[in-house]
Amino acid sequence: MSRPGARTQLLIAGERLIAESGPDVSLRDVAVAAGQRNNSAVHYHFGSRDGLIEAVIGHRQAPLEQARLALLAEHESGGKPDDTIAALVAILVEPLFEAPYADGSRHYARFLERVRSHPVMAELALTSGQWPATRILTTRMLRALDYLPEAVRRQRLAAMASVMFALLADHERLLDEHRDTDTSSEAEARENIISMVVGLLTAPMVSRVAAHGASTSDGRGHQ
Repeated sequence: MSRPGARTQLLIAGERLIAESGPDVSLRDVAVAAGQRNNSAVHYHFGSRDGLIEAVIGHRQAPLEQARLALLAEHESGGKPDDTIAALVAILVEPLFEAPYADGSRHYARFLERVRSHPVMAELALTSGQWPATRILTTRMLRALDYLPEAVRRQRLAAMASVMFALLADHERLLDEHRDTDTSSEAEARENIISMVVGLLTAPMVSRVAAHGASTSDGRGHQ
């Protein structure tokens, strides 16, 4: 396999160092880690630290979106799609276990965990032309959760990203610590992460559960 070009080496090095040390990592350290003699290599290729962060996300999102679009097409090929939250979350999350690691790096979830509240993330607003699969999936999730108030639905989708990044980051750490993890354990871990994300989105409102329990316990819940 040929050695990646300077720009790709900087992306991979930046991803790893930000994952390990946060977004304030020295750009000079990124250049050194990428094997670049020019300490200004990051500025040359990306303009700034924010440009580097945005480029890493763009670099990883492209194959992720391709994988999600393929899964969506397969999902819909049998006619009317089964737009349950579980099915939609699986399409969103499954590619995150494979696509970002095709080049051998295993830091993207930890990178996302570090930058999730960075201004660059807020500026990357979803549009119809950007990350179309993610946009389709989140739109369908909102519709599938229509039994919840709109503000609650949107809050849960926002929380989903943070929780998903944290769970996947922990999964990366475990894989680093236990590189001999067997296939069955890996499959179980994937299923558990998807199940936890589904649980976050679909959990009933506590106040309603408590009210139902109270009415049942005092007999008012019975005919």
